[in-house]
Amino acid sequence: MTKKALITGITGQDGSYLAEHLLSLGYEVHGLVRRVALEDPARRFARISHLLDRVTLHPASLESYPSLFHVVSRIEFDECYHLAAQSFVAESFIDGFSTMNTNINGTHYLLAALRELRPGCRFYFAGSSEMFGKVAEVPQRETTRFYPRSPYGISKVAGFELTRNYREAFGMFCASGLLFNHEGPRRGHEFVTRKITSTATRIKLGLADELRLGNLEAQRDWGHAKDYVRAMHLMLQQEAADDFVVATGETHTVREFCARAFAELGLDYEEYVRVDERYLRLAEVDLLVGDARKARAQLGWEPQYTFGEMIKEMVEADLETAAKENRNADAAGRA
Repeated sequence: MTKKALITGITGQDGSYLAEHLLSLGYEVHGLVRRVALEDPARRFARISHLLDRVTLHPASLESYPSLFHVVSRIEFDECYHLAAQSFVAESFIDGFSTMNTNINGTHYLLAALRELRPGCRFYFAGSSEMFGKVAEVPQRETTRFYPRSPYGISKVAGFELTRNYREAFGMFCASGLLFNHEGPRRGHEFVTRKITSTATRIKLGLADELRLGNLEAQRDWGHAKDYVRAMHLMLQQEAADDFVVATGETHTVREFCARAFAELGLDYEEYVRVDERYLRLAEVDLLVGDARKARAQLGWEPQYTFGEMIKEMVEADLETAAKENRNADAAGRA
């Protein structure tokens, strides 16, 4: 019998990679999308354009319980992967109200709809290393206390607690992944890793002359999103629901990320990177590094990408995009 999976946030980086992974395993894949996305498919569905004939999309809003209830009532989903969120930390400081509303209420509405209609559906909640924030210990594991330092981190802690409560109070299969930073060529341009690789390639081609960033000494545990979506799926295949840290266990600074990305292009980052106080966080998270021993032991999960391989793939993809932009600009200039 073909398993049916629902993915919220299917148009994002993780959602697109997860959809690919589930399709490769023979799943029937469904995705929630905002109705506004249907009005601009070329841009909104860019990450899943190659999958549109293989997935079923349902318009709905995380801020509307009736719309989620309607979608869940129509299909007997076996698994639900809740990835959708306002996930840009800087934006959460600017608009904390919408971040809280979308991330907390959206999770609650979805869990409530599943409990009412599909209590047997296995549920995955996308937690974040930002939940640890001002870390109590290094590395961070499943038992490390939370100390979020942003509205985004706070909203994720609330979602995590809601997920655990539905597991314990109602006996539903609800698992959370405490995922550390995971990147790739499909990462949004607002995130620092993609900002670095895309701007570096534009500098290489003469389309930009500098890169402005915030704290270069901030340390993160960066992995590849392709590796992390495999862990999501594995969590829902276990006998009992549980929570897992997913991380590489390695830490690197933003400065090192810059150095490696520019070096891939034969450039010295120090000639182009400038620290700009506008990009400093109001409350910084200095050191995030995860202990994924539980995921390795119980899920049999191992990351396949190295830090260097991930950066190389991102740079190569952005170089191709920048080169295309450059060719289009030249063609427009000759016209």
